[in-house]
Amino acid sequence: MAAKRLLSNSFSDQADEPKEKRTRPTPSLTSVIGEAVMDKCLSTALEPILRRVVHEEVERSLRARIRSFSRSPSLRIQAPQPSTLKLIFPKALTVPIFTGGKIVDEESNQLRVMLVDTRGNQTVLFPSPFKVDIVVLDGDFPLDGKNWSDEEFDRYIVKERTGKRPLLAGELVVTVRDGVGLIENIEFTDNSSWIRSRKFRIGAKVAGGSCQGVRIREAMTEAFVVKDHRGELYKKHHPPTLGDEVWRLEKIGKDGVFHKRLASEGVHTVQDFLKMWVVDHAKLRT
Repeated sequence: MAAKRLLSNSFSDQADEPKEKRTRPTPSLTSVIGEAVMDKCLSTALEPILRRVVHEEVERSLRARIRSFSRSPSLRIQAPQPSTLKLIFPKALTVPIFTGGKIVDEESNQLRVMLVDTRGNQTVLFPSPFKVDIVVLDGDFPLDGKNWSDEEFDRYIVKERTGKRPLLAGELVVTVRDGVGLIENIEFTDNSSWIRSRKFRIGAKVAGGSCQGVRIREAMTEAFVVKDHRGELYKKHHPPTLGDEVWRLEKIGKDGVFHKRLASEGVHTVQDFLKMWVVDHAKLRT
């Protein structure tokens, strides 16, 4: 009897335990799908909010960093300043220029090229000597006034005609030392009648590999005509000498009407012309 009561009590205790401890129900498919949909909705709703918050924080941080840079002179980025250095030919050329004739300045001296500062046209003593190329340019350049790039300058360099000698002969690479370079013994080998402008310029540009990292503006002369050397036989003299033939004077052409009439009166030289001007002015005018 005692054993029977013990067994009965044991079954009674098990019956009193909570049902949730004894059995755990498996979630239904509907509840699982519902939870997943809820999570997705929350994620979709929160994503733009989180993106906006992150974007605003990044912008705020960048603005603070930029203000910090602008307040610090040592960290401020400086824009590159344009160079004020340029090459120039200080004196004009003696014209007219003929092929085969030595090119000199207006004072009959050899040409010079100088390095100056555009802010005052003062000669600049560059830290070290550098090379300069002497080139021929089309007389129409520059097309837009005084402003040009080095690429535009190069495009207007004139080369010799096919089958001809180099257009410019002589010392075409010059060393600029203490701000000055001397150009010796240069001459044209061809006239300028074959290009559209009928005129040339002489230009000077820093040679490749010299003055790296420094922009030095190129130099150029005024435009001029180059005539064939045969025309030099008829060139006027400025000023004429007393022994020059009378046709060397302006307005008197060689073998022209005036030349022949003067010769018939015994006026062959500039000296003869001046004598008649003093002795018989009326006759000379006639």
